[in-house]
Amino acid sequence: MSKQAEFAVILKMNPMFADLGADELQRLSNLCHTQHLGNGEVLFQKGDPGDALFGVRRGQVRIETGASDGSRLTLNFMGPGDLFGEVAVLDGQSRTADATAGETSELFVLRREDFLGFLEREPKVAIKIIALLCQRIRWQSERMEESMLQPLPVRLARRLCALAADFGSEVHISQEQLGVFVGAARESVNRQLQAWRKEAILDLQRGRILLRNMTKLTAIARNE
Repeated sequence: MSKQAEFAVILKMNPMFADLGADELQRLSNLCHTQHLGNGEVLFQKGDPGDALFGVRRGQVRIETGASDGSRLTLNFMGPGDLFGEVAVLDGQSRTADATAGETSELFVLRREDFLGFLEREPKVAIKIIALLCQRIRWQSERMEESMLQPLPVRLARRLCALAADFGSEVHISQEQLGVFVGAARESVNRQLQAWRKEAILDLQRGRILLRNMTKLTAIARNE
């Protein structure tokens, strides 16, 4: 499979591009190129222009921000098959966080000027993407409501299940970072994780969480 074909598959998996046809995806993926990053290399920093969309071909990219105490907080992990920078490639606004390679990585890159040129030539695709963005706004609104109404165990289980889906049963994340994800204090996250540890749902090690019973964790995530 060519690199362009691989990028087309990644685009297809993203909700923003999921409804595009095979020919449209192929024409779009033909505009991409690849970029290599070494472990710890910065892809972009907060405040940089939003001039490209990225897809992870191999490796891992951390989306990070600075905390008030000077430490770094990881907001998300991007692994193979993940796409990021979709909004920036449309509005061109400044990046709102930093992106750093967590290991040696290879990325697909779609430049904003190439993407906008594609939309000018393909107005039907532009209309589809507008509709998809509207769906995304509704989804985010529902997730915001969920974060306010669902109890911490449900929110925490859902985040761990999502991380496990991307990175397997060994999740490299701190409790402070988990707290940022679910909107809770580190102490509250720690109490819940310790309770699950006693129930053999997971195990805790420095900087990582080993998920032992995904069936139970999934049931909690579903609020069953």
